[in-house]
Amino acid sequence: MLHHKKLFLVAALVAGSFQTAVAANRLFQIEDFHNIQDVSAPALSPDGSKVVYSVSSNNLKIDAATSDIWLVPYKGGKPKNLTKTKKKSEWDPRFSPDGRHIVFLGEDKKDGSSQLFLMKAKGGSVKQISHVDGGINEYDWSPDGKHIVFTAFVGGGKPNEAGTPAPIVIDRFQFKEDWVGYLAGARRHIHILDVASGKATQITFGEQDHWLPMWSPDGKWIAYVSKDRGDADRNMDSDVFIMKPEKDGEKKRISTFKGTDVDPYWVSPPEWSPDSKKLLWLASGESKWIYYAPWQIMIGDIESGEVRPLAHIDRCFYVPKWSKDGTSVYALVELDRTTPMAKIDVASGEITYLSEGDIFGLSFDVAGDDHVVVQQADDNTPFELVAVDGKDRVLTRHNAWLDDYKLATTKEFDFESDGHEIGGLIVYPPDYDSSKAYPAIFRLHGGPVYQFSHEFMYDWQIYAAEGYIVVGINPRGSSGQGFDFSKAIYADWGNVDSRDIIAGAHYLADKGIVDIDRLGTGGWSYGGMLTNYVIATDTLFKAAVSGAGTANMFGTYGDDQYSREYELELGTPWENFDAYKRVSFPFLNADRITTPTLYQCAGLDYNVPCIGAEQMYQALRSTGVETRFVIYPDQHHGIVIPSYLEDRMRRNLAWYDKHLKPGE
Repeated sequence: MLHHKKLFLVAALVAGSFQTAVAANRLFQIEDFHNIQDVSAPALSPDGSKVVYSVSSNNLKIDAATSDIWLVPYKGGKPKNLTKTKKKSEWDPRFSPDGRHIVFLGEDKKDGSSQLFLMKAKGGSVKQISHVDGGINEYDWSPDGKHIVFTAFVGGGKPNEAGTPAPIVIDRFQFKEDWVGYLAGARRHIHILDVASGKATQITFGEQDHWLPMWSPDGKWIAYVSKDRGDADRNMDSDVFIMKPEKDGEKKRISTFKGTDVDPYWVSPPEWSPDSKKLLWLASGESKWIYYAPWQIMIGDIESGEVRPLAHIDRCFYVPKWSKDGTSVYALVELDRTTPMAKIDVASGEITYLSEGDIFGLSFDVAGDDHVVVQQADDNTPFELVAVDGKDRVLTRHNAWLDDYKLATTKEFDFESDGHEIGGLIVYPPDYDSSKAYPAIFRLHGGPVYQFSHEFMYDWQIYAAEGYIVVGINPRGSSGQGFDFSKAIYADWGNVDSRDIIAGAHYLADKGIVDIDRLGTGGWSYGGMLTNYVIATDTLFKAAVSGAGTANMFGTYGDDQYSREYELELGTPWENFDAYKRVSFPFLNADRITTPTLYQCAGLDYNVPCIGAEQMYQALRSTGVETRFVIYPDQHHGIVIPSYLEDRMRRNLAWYDKHLKPGE
């Protein structure tokens, strides 16, 4: 159900600044998305003079996405490819504290597990420095550069001498997780690696998980995130702790809020102040609000234990980091359809936005004399790196090939639904003629708490090039507009948000922009769920694609990874039958659906398992509505195999063409 913020997004830079590529005449076709270079994970050298980062792309010969490590000067210059492995991947690079080396995660040559590798900052030979069973999850340097703290899973069954896997024995409430599998006794613990010898020492133990370790600048403490209240599997009460960097070292709780302090899946670790006296982290709401409450910045004093909010606003902050002198905090702020870079004064809480325009920032780093580099995108440009120092300076142009393409134009629009102002984005075909009404595809976003922003969406470009208007509405339940707007769908999925989608379709049809008789819809994750709700609510849409969705919550409780979230939001099925009946509306009213619908799922998806698509496909088969079901084997919630991504795109387009462009 969840599509965590920000995960599978891409964008491109054009001519040294973010702008629409309109000079050329080539249209963006399905095969073109394989050429997109996905730039991510920027990390500055300690003096702020260089940026190391990852670039991933599709390798069609081996049918996989692979990534390499690159380097570019902060002042500007030609980027340098530091690793050139054709079949292996390297990612998440960091400079050593003295700036002389770079460490990164890569694939072990024998078993493919994630291990740490070391190379000189200028490039050259690469040395594997870890050999950890099962691989490494996340890591951070010690300030002296001699050690690295990391997390890895410990425990679980081992194969016998014949290689037969051990029986899976489970006694936890949360017993599965997408990309991890069954949680059969393994726990995520903190270890310390001696860089010179490669020896790793486990320093935390017990039946709880530990995430996101960060070493203090003075070397005395390691900050981390864990849960130690009640049954950790049944609440969202994560907290920030510190411990001495030694086996079973002294521990101290820093956050005390009975709610979410740094959800591990936000990938935003607690950050130390330059003087090692304070910690900075993101906090959400009490457990019952799970992902609906905006993420706020908190500052905790290590000595006194005082914790206070910084610049509390009714919007989400992302990955906050300290300035060099500790008087300011940098963070990305999610606003309506944009996510700009901001600087926050620690004393006053005043926010100064450093980025302007229709942009989308996903991650960033700050170092040296407050040099800031952002992974940034817009409507027509996949992610590149931008230096933010008074005026945005483009540092990389890995997607300059898009200069030769005539891309679609994106504009914002707003309308009223049930007395609420709803916003969205509309993407026009490259050769748009305002005198015509076009067939339209209404894409529905995942989440549920997420939003469509000014970001490059390759599927939108493909649909637009094929003569469709593409519409992305942010209905009630979306992020970017505050807590009340997000929680409007709390325990009531598919009700008001479906009404907003339908109202938006009528609004655009009344304006003569879209053809009311040729409307399609579709989405992935919660977008697939909302597709089911929409087509069960109204017969307006003539074609639908529901990917990785579900509609029968009685059937998914206990089958996906969200039993905790179900109970926090809906309660249990046996105690709150009416709540589950309400959110199972599409399945229990499948006989109302007339829209031809293509169902899709990923075979190893524990996030939204195939049972959701299977049940809806079977229901429409039973009622005689045209349907089809496609399963992508051995894939998790986010499909990564290039041929599968292309197959999905071609099937979606063919399905829409068949029902929205009959006879063409």
